[in-house]
Amino acid sequence: MTLPAVRWVGPSAVIDSDARWEQARRLLRDGTLKTEDRVAGLLVLLYAQTVAGVSRLTLDHVDASDGEVRLHLGTDPIVVPEPLASLNVDLIASRRGHAAIGELGTSPWLFPGGQPGRPVSASRITERLRALGLRAGPARSTALFQLATELTAAVIARMLGIHIKAAVQWQQVSSGDWAPYAAEVSRRQ
Repeated sequence: MTLPAVRWVGPSAVIDSDARWEQARRLLRDGTLKTEDRVAGLLVLLYAQTVAGVSRLTLDHVDASDGEVRLHLGTDPIVVPEPLASLNVDLIASRRGHAAIGELGTSPWLFPGGQPGRPVSASRITERLRALGLRAGPARSTALFQLATELTAAVIARMLGIHIKAAVQWQQVSSGDWAPYAAEVSRRQ
């Protein structure tokens, strides 16, 4: 079977920016929520990560050394501010797979799944976030809109691990065109 390629025409849905920040504040402050749900939700809300990408994160993606926590989502690591930095450290220390047997805390996954040696599924993370009132797709779109108005496409691509063409498209859709800025920098002496 052959299916034609579909050209991306922009995000399908977004959430109100105020609602996004309210959800982020809740995940940052509500200690009654599970740490893995808080971190997963914040990666979507603040760093525009897909749920599938979050599910595939390993311990190697988080570097907690020299008094800082750095997250490797793209080619350039991101220094994670508090309190998300502490949540990442707590998640590493307390993460447990959901398998009844076979998991002895040696999983390389940041979000271990129900099968030994496998990460949690993207659909499971989506279910857990939805139970918290967070719709991952619109939350990610809103985060990308915001980031695309504040950062160049090249920086977004390097830091978040998305393709440069996708970053440029997000910038164009969000009216965050940085071409005049690049031209101005090139004219400086």
